[in-house]
Amino acid sequence: MESKQKIRNETAESQREIKHIGIAADHGGFDLKIMLITALKVAGYEVEDFGASEHVLDDDYPDFVIPLARAVAHGEVERGVAICGSGVGACVAANKVLGVRAALITDYFSAHQGVEDDDMNILCLGGQVTGFALSLDLVRTFLNAHFKGDERFRRRLKKVALLEKEKK
Repeated sequence: MESKQKIRNETAESQREIKHIGIAADHGGFDLKIMLITALKVAGYEVEDFGASEHVLDDDYPDFVIPLARAVAHGEVERGVAICGSGVGACVAANKVLGVRAALITDYFSAHQGVEDDDMNILCLGGQVTGFALSLDLVRTFLNAHFKGDERFRRRLKKVALLEKEKK
């Protein structure tokens, strides 16, 4: 009975509305980041900007994505959006932080399924390959999705967590 109550509490917690999010981008995603911040604030989200604070062609995505990923992993923001030119580098960097489950998302299904089944907590976008309208739709879908918490999904995440604990 105790475990059923714990699952009910965890499910209720996972269903709450996401409001405090972080966002980060290098030069390749800078313009998209600015547009997304504006749209998300208008929609009522509290958006914490992890940089870049200005468009500098020689900046490096890890300088912005890693602080965002750490904030997500430590619960300082509820979810994150990481953007670089293709989205690939941002995704690689974010996934190096313990507790982060980031994915490069280009379609609606993956934007919600990644959260529902895999508890994805950072969505990565390609600022030079994904337009604003699609990006905003993907981010909204990501933020409105909730982890289902089914036993099979938890079992899979436990296996991933074990990999994070392996010594290299």
